[in-house]
Amino acid sequence: MELEQRFTPTPEGARAARHFVQAVLDDLDPDICHVAMLLTSELATNAVLHARTDFEVTVARGEDALRIAVTDGNTRLPQPGMAPADATTGRGLALVDALANAWGADRHGRGKTVWFEVRPLSRPR
Repeated sequence: MELEQRFTPTPEGARAARHFVQAVLDDLDPDICHVAMLLTSELATNAVLHARTDFEVTVARGEDALRIAVTDGNTRLPQPGMAPADATTGRGLALVDALANAWGADRHGRGKTVWFEVRPLSRPR
């Protein structure tokens, strides 16, 4: 199953993206759903802050893995780094790296897609 939705580059758009993922995954293990929502929120917020373009969230559920992708109109790939201890931002990609089983970023003609995978999925309730 694959579902996609477009959002505006606003804080409300990032919040709506998180709620979209929650609605799509409401039958999964709550821990998996929580991680997916958190990581989607981080990537959507990055799209809002750095791309400043509409963005799309794609949720693809396979038999044993969940893949979520955020596509925006900026071709600049994310640069993971260490945020200073007193910084209030800059930890999103570190969270993605720590909590996802895999993640990456791909540049394409329309911009870029940043994606992550979470495994294993438990069976729907």
